[in-house]
Amino acid sequence: MAHLFISAAHKSSGKTTLSIGLCGAFHQRGLNVQPFKKGPDYIDPMWLSRAAGNDCYNLDFHTQSHQEILNAFGCRTDSTDISIIEGNKGLYDGLDLDGSNSNAALVTLLDSPIILVIDAQGMTRGIAPLILGYQAFEKNINIAGVILNKLGGSRHEAKLRAVIEHYTDVPVVGAVHHDPMLDIQERHLGLIPSNEAASVERQIHAIADVIAQQVNLDQLQRIASNAITPTYQALPKTTPITADVRIGIAQDTAFGFYYPDDLAAFRHAGAELVSIDTLQDTYLPEIDGLFIGGGFPETQMQALEANVTLRNEIHTAIEKGLPVYAECGGLMYLSRSMQWNENTCSMVGALPMDTRMHQRPQGRGYVQLSKIHNALWNKPVDNNKDINAHEFHYSSAENLKKTTQFAYRVLRGHGINGKHDGIIHRNVLANYSHMRNVENNPWVRQFVGFVREHKQLNSLPQKLSSTL
Repeated sequence: MAHLFISAAHKSSGKTTLSIGLCGAFHQRGLNVQPFKKGPDYIDPMWLSRAAGNDCYNLDFHTQSHQEILNAFGCRTDSTDISIIEGNKGLYDGLDLDGSNSNAALVTLLDSPIILVIDAQGMTRGIAPLILGYQAFEKNINIAGVILNKLGGSRHEAKLRAVIEHYTDVPVVGAVHHDPMLDIQERHLGLIPSNEAASVERQIHAIADVIAQQVNLDQLQRIASNAITPTYQALPKTTPITADVRIGIAQDTAFGFYYPDDLAAFRHAGAELVSIDTLQDTYLPEIDGLFIGGGFPETQMQALEANVTLRNEIHTAIEKGLPVYAECGGLMYLSRSMQWNENTCSMVGALPMDTRMHQRPQGRGYVQLSKIHNALWNKPVDNNKDINAHEFHYSSAENLKKTTQFAYRVLRGHGINGKHDGIIHRNVLANYSHMRNVENNPWVRQFVGFVREHKQLNSLPQKLSSTL
């Protein structure tokens, strides 16, 4: 089970671009590449998936147990040639003082060799104590190589290589010079999602070509092949239930934040996912439920507003009781209006609230929610455990009524108003928090079950009339 953990001394060192390039370069070699991302994230995994040719999966201590992480990692790397795990922030960064949720903790759990990416701009001899310090801080990890990034030229590279060789025993496996071609355009939530970057394939190929020229891929493969295979439990083989409900899912340049294992869980729960383009489709297909995930609806709000027919269709369907689940961007779309800068656009209008974009995040990081008795399909009676989730939104909910019903109390995080999350309106549950379908929160099965029950109840009058 060949695998590498790509980490860095600190965030913004370029490890995401390098991870994308490595996935693309190994993929171009004809290898079956399996990417992973540490922590909650939608955007980086989109790029990693495109580069590797395989879905990227998240490994997250906040939402998954250690055994669940091991199982998810082991089962998905069993038949691949090489796995690339991209860390988040720096190698030792994390929420807890003891580092229990840090990148180093995940490295230890998975027995992964580390490739440390170092932003070497302006550095010479000082790079040696940095590497030595990272090696000494935790003795049980293996920094198997470093990739020097953003180098000023060949002379700069030569100096750094000489210093590292003289003072440390860590091999330099790559030296990437500063190159505008490696810059992926960014905006307020980080990297632009690959599903809306028109030239993403060309950019990934260009990045992969640069990485292949300046990183020793053969050496990385040897390091990866020497990685210890962690012990894991094979996931039980289950036959997907024959689909008996159709659930629409918004998938376009406005909405694209979905975890691939969550989508697979829909199929295993007996749901057929029906893709909906909120910008182009003018009518709702024949569906029994609707799922609208996160994304960047504010960048498409004029086009969303212009699609009046679909907005009206969704509003009417909700008023008739259509089960709907919406997260973050989906919540914004279902509100009355969306305001960004000096512009305000009308949205679906199903939720009695408005949303407004801000310059700074209104909610960011890990979330913990406690269920309230009226939580629709995610009820305490089914599973009374608190929910661990995450949020990252620059918008806020405005003009909420005092009588607004909520599904969750916020124990950690911000949610809708700092105290609650999960607005309930008819059969709609809409929250800022992003859920993951994991052992402690099997929300997909619960939502599909709610959709199925609603469909069956609606068909009862027809069944009764047909027997008379």
